[in-house]
Amino acid sequence: MGEFRRRLLRLLGVAAALTLLVAPTSAVAQDQEKTPVTVPALANWAAESGRYQYGKSTRLVAGSPAERRVADTLADDLRAAGHGTVPVVSGGARPGDIVIDVRPATTSLGAEGYELHAGRRLTVTGATEAGAFHGTRTVLQLLAQGDLILAGRTVDVPRYKERGVGVCACYIHISLPWLENLVREMAYHKLNQLLLELKVRSDAHPEADTWGYYTKDEIRSLVALGAKYHVEIIPEINSPGHMDPWIENRPDLQLTDSDGTKQPARLDVTQQAAFDYYTSLMDEYAQVFTARSWHMGADEYMLGSDYSKYPQMLKYAQAKYGANATPQDAYIDFINRVQAYAASKGKQLRIWNDGLTGANTVPVAAGTTVEHWLNVTTKPSRLIAQGYPLMNAAYSLYLVRGGFHSDTRALYDQSWDPRSFEGEKLTSNKGITGAKISLWPDNGRGETENEVAVELRPALRHIAQATWGAPHPDATYAEFTARGTAVGHAPGRRDLTRLPVADGTYTFRTAGTSFDAQVRRTADGYATVRTGDGCLEVRGGRLTLNVPLQPGVQATAQTCDPANTLQRWELEPATGGYRLLNAITRMTLSVTDDGHLAQYPPDQHTPAVWHLTAH
Repeated sequence: MGEFRRRLLRLLGVAAALTLLVAPTSAVAQDQEKTPVTVPALANWAAESGRYQYGKSTRLVAGSPAERRVADTLADDLRAAGHGTVPVVSGGARPGDIVIDVRPATTSLGAEGYELHAGRRLTVTGATEAGAFHGTRTVLQLLAQGDLILAGRTVDVPRYKERGVGVCACYIHISLPWLENLVREMAYHKLNQLLLELKVRSDAHPEADTWGYYTKDEIRSLVALGAKYHVEIIPEINSPGHMDPWIENRPDLQLTDSDGTKQPARLDVTQQAAFDYYTSLMDEYAQVFTARSWHMGADEYMLGSDYSKYPQMLKYAQAKYGANATPQDAYIDFINRVQAYAASKGKQLRIWNDGLTGANTVPVAAGTTVEHWLNVTTKPSRLIAQGYPLMNAAYSLYLVRGGFHSDTRALYDQSWDPRSFEGEKLTSNKGITGAKISLWPDNGRGETENEVAVELRPALRHIAQATWGAPHPDATYAEFTARGTAVGHAPGRRDLTRLPVADGTYTFRTAGTSFDAQVRRTADGYATVRTGDGCLEVRGGRLTLNVPLQPGVQATAQTCDPANTLQRWELEPATGGYRLLNAITRMTLSVTDDGHLAQYPPDQHTPAVWHLTAH
């Protein structure tokens, strides 16, 4: 009996030891087979044995100029992400290195795809510089989750060539740091196109320089960042409707109705002077934008009216195209003339779809990209059949300040993809260039930039997934959002919610003026400035999209209201103190000759620099 028990115990001991050996090995095998977490998700990860270890001896190996450009950007981002300074070298790779390999002959990867192989070293291969760059975004996302990457291989190629975001900075100025953050976040998620409807301060037409504009140097800086991160920044000057930012001081170019009333938002397309004015603006934009496309908008030209109020439109169309022409032909004619001008400058034209109602006899010029956002008579399938490249910019993808917000969860649960247009779901993606989300400032004071950034985050990740890969990689939306949490933010992204001073009471002092106020951080990362009479607020003057954008409007103490975004301020560090910048109007405070506080564009009036003394 005793001997039997001893043998049994020995057998049990061996079994226990085997269990201890086998269980961890099995767990490692299971982990090895898991697809690494990225956004967009990897579709075809093939696990291998082993692992890649990032460490202090890691180098970036790159030979050709294209490879070195990708490696240099990756080195910048690794440093910004806290992974240390990594040298870029040429020559043979060692274990632990990251190899950037651009092979034009690898045609299966297309213009933007890449292959990633993790083993003793990490190798990113692309047929193009853009493809290799996208592969480095995956590398950054994996390293954001740890320095060890289990061995494996993936070939990752986008389904759509245009994957984007549209931003209307057309009336309400959006800060340059916010746009720079957007470019970085887009690139981190492999989005490649940013449409910006905005105003560049004009030298040729200073009468158009009402606030909301950007300086040419600001745009050059943003375009350079986009080029570095392979995000094409496409400019838009909306026309012939929504032209009020440009022609409010040019009544001679405004469309006049049959009652003799000027329409400050509508360009008179029957005038040669209007065409010359618009194309001169295009020429000026070409000084700072390098994109291969030009967006002219062309939406909502007759919003709230109709062609019958403008008999000159029919007269123009019939004179040019014959007795059967319609008033809408005059509108199409303007589009086609702009298209021809853009083509002569090497640019492809893009327009919105809603003006294409079918009430025209003259077709839009071939090759014009149509961005479809609204359900009208001419359906997406017909536009594709007519040969127009078609982008999906559906209203369901909109984020409107103080208004409609895209329901990203619902879109994900529905497996939304770029074939799902407003009013029609297509069975094929043939002819569809891609899709984008759009940000509009219909109620410019409805939300601050920082609030919009929070709303944008899930929508941006969703459009990245839906345009690059399969629209529904995870069983639940919660699992999909967990991916975003895992990969985090793009390296180099600035935290625009961080106040440079602590909450407290301060004396604000500048030349000849001082006041005492409490500074309190708001939930969205700005500050309220509360004096003994109330909270500092910009109020008065003419409103544009519900925002007082008129320079010279005073900032005065008003009843404090936590919901009032015009009472939120940014303290911008400056030599000797801080500038006060309104969170909504994006203008800085200055002191007028009679001692009042008033807002002005920062390049038109020297901003006051406030020295703060804590109480």
